[in-house]
Amino acid sequence: METIQREMTVFARRARASAGRMHPELSLVSYTLLGHLEERGGCRATDLAAHYALDKSTVSRQVAALERTGLIERLLDPEDHRVQVLQLTDAGRQLLLQVTDSRRAAFKERLADWPEEDLRRFADYLTRYNGWTPPAAG
Repeated sequence: METIQREMTVFARRARASAGRMHPELSLVSYTLLGHLEERGGCRATDLAAHYALDKSTVSRQVAALERTGLIERLLDPEDHRVQVLQLTDAGRQLLLQVTDSRRAAFKERLADWPEEDLRRFADYLTRYNGWTPPAAG
């Protein structure tokens, strides 16, 4: 267990550091939020907080920063005009594509000498690890 814990910590540190190299103004959290908005075609800030188990104030700060830099915009929900939906701007889509391509190239380089079976198992283990949900409290 100690090895897993240590290696997951190293993995997280490297992920944060590489995010800064991919784009200096885009944190790993911001990149993740942009990816989620692209994947979902937009959503509310509260949906982001719930999905990533983040505090609403954390998401609010991230959203404000992304909005200031012109990467996302707030639109009225067509079904409920009391609700604001966050969506990527064209600049946000372009930056997300650029950073995603850079990240993909970095992963390909890092994993280039791994056999296909190892890659498949690694992907399966990561999917399983990240798919775990804690039991409901109470």
